[in-house]
Amino acid sequence: MSIDTPAVTKSDKQDEKVNWFAEIRGLALMLLAVFAFHSFIAKPFYIPSESMLPNLLVGDRLVVSKYPYGWNWSSVSFHLAPRGDWRVAGSTPEYGDIVIPVHPERDEDYIKRVVALPGDTIAVVNGRIELNGQPVPQEVEPARDLPVDANSTCWGFGDPSFLVTDDDGKPVCRVPVLRETLPNGANYLVIDHTRTQLDNFGPMTIPEGEVFVMGDNRDHSSDSRELNSSRGLLGPVPLENIGGRAEFITFSLDGTTSLNPVTWFTSLRENRSWTTLRPAIAQEPEG
Repeated sequence: MSIDTPAVTKSDKQDEKVNWFAEIRGLALMLLAVFAFHSFIAKPFYIPSESMLPNLLVGDRLVVSKYPYGWNWSSVSFHLAPRGDWRVAGSTPEYGDIVIPVHPERDEDYIKRVVALPGDTIAVVNGRIELNGQPVPQEVEPARDLPVDANSTCWGFGDPSFLVTDDDGKPVCRVPVLRETLPNGANYLVIDHTRTQLDNFGPMTIPEGEVFVMGDNRDHSSDSRELNSSRGLLGPVPLENIGGRAEFITFSLDGTTSLNPVTWFTSLRENRSWTTLRPAIAQEPEG
């Protein structure tokens, strides 16, 4: 008993051909959607330096939102848009926000904290910020233990006494910290362990449409205090040069990740994921 197999006609073969135009169009639309999301909603960000210690470690991966201050040329991913002074639905950052300013001369993203707003007069005296003639409150807090690993060696502080062993016998970088509180109550930890040239600055009045930013690791940050060196931001940052606000840490890697899939998990730092980067706001006492 035989079963007749239907003959494959030329028309059937043509129906089976891939519609490459539709495939390419679908891929292009998908890439455009991803690009639009990165440019106008949120994008990932990687911490490459120690300028925001102790709050951000080298190897932290963040989410940066693009919409809190409106949109401008620096919002567009990969710096594909030409520079300009335009802004759409623009607003001003708040004290303590961690923002992503673009260098005024290079298409290079920085990450710093807003410490002065338009109209403020800022000075730095012996490492301490003065806003409108008043020192910003600082309180000494217990030293913080930072991890020592391939991404965080503790050598950058130039002080071998910071490298100690904790109660579990692990090497840690124990750094002195201060809690700084800005006029809106935003407070966060900073490191200021030695005297440097940038410990004295100003006074300077911040122009309209600009903000002054600094790294939390005050002695090891190139920021708005750098007026004469292009390694820093050459002064206050125009709002159109701010590409977003850092929101939270998604995960953090210690620098040992390799092609071995096992290291994708063993290199994850503990207790870093989903940490918010919005500053705590101190409540004024009642009465």
